[in-house]
Parts: sequence; C-alpha cells; structure tokens
Amino acid sequence: MDMQQWEKCVEFHGHECPGLAIGFKVCEAAIERLGITFSSDEEVVCVTENDACGVDAVQVIMGCSIGKGNLLHRNTGKQAFSFFNRGTGASVRLVLKPLNGEMDRKQRQEYLLNTQASELFEFKKPHFSLPEEARIFTTIICEKCGEGAPEHKIRFQEGKKVCCDCFVDYQRGW
Repeated sequence: MDMQQWEKCVEFHGHECPGLAIGFKVCEAAIERLGITFSSDEEVVCVTENDACGVDAVQVIMGCSIGKGNLLHRNTGKQAFSFFNRGTGASVRLVLKPLNGEMDRKQRQEYLLNTQASELFEFKKPHFSLPEEARIFTTIICEKCGEGAPEHKIRFQEGKKVCCDCFVDYQRGW
C-alpha cells in the first residue's frame, strides 16, 4: 500500500473512512489491471455508479474529474467503478463484493486497505461503452429565466427555448 497516496486521499477527502478505502483499493486494482496512471486529460475515464467517499480517491489517484470530463456519475447507487483506457481500449468494471462479518468502522477500513483486491471486488466487463470525449456546446439563453444552458440541455415548451429547471414535464398515467 502506498501510504503517501493514501495520505493525499485523506487530505483531499478530509478524513479516513471505509468508503475512501474502497476508492483507494479500486484505483490500485484498476492501475494493476489496465496499466493506467494519473490522467492529465482524458486518457483514463472512470464511470462511478455512486456519489460516495470512494469517488474522492478516484479524483486524487487517477486524475479523473467531472470538470475535465473523465469522471462520469451513473447513479445506480452501487459500489461499482468502471475504468476505461482510451489509448488501448481496455476496460474493467470493479464491483464491491458483500463484506462479511461484524466490523466497526476502523476494522472495516483496515480490512479494506489490507485485503487483496481480488477478494474485495468482482472484476467484470462494463456493460456500456466508453463514453465519448467531453465536448463544448453553444450556450442558449432560457427564454423563461434568462440563464444560459448548453444547447443539449435546452427543451422547447410552448414555442420557447427553456432550460431543464424551467421545463415542466408532461406525464399522464403510468
């Protein structure tokens, strides 16, 4: 275990916790499996299926971020992380296996940090393809609130261009 990397993750996240340990171990496993390193641009893409503590470790160790466009949130709520190497096309989806036994917070963190990744995670192929690279879109001004939104997030309603906040969805029945 790279203690320097762990300390960087803790500093960024604000405290030690089992969730951060999950992200730390996910990154170690992805690095080993895909031969990837810190992503200065979009060479590595991570699709996280949760918005929990482990995602902070992905940002620190892998250089994936929402702003850079190589950290995407797919809200299934699962402790699952898919990594893609744009250079080689290789990918892996790591899913946390159920943890057995009663452990307090500190015990769980130590177990996660000191257990082999193969015991902690299922290694699978992602069931979705590599997301396209980030794009820059034209900003459209909402004709209702006056705020700008990217063109792919604009909707038409009553003949006006409106943002997602102003758009009132029409649903009937089921």
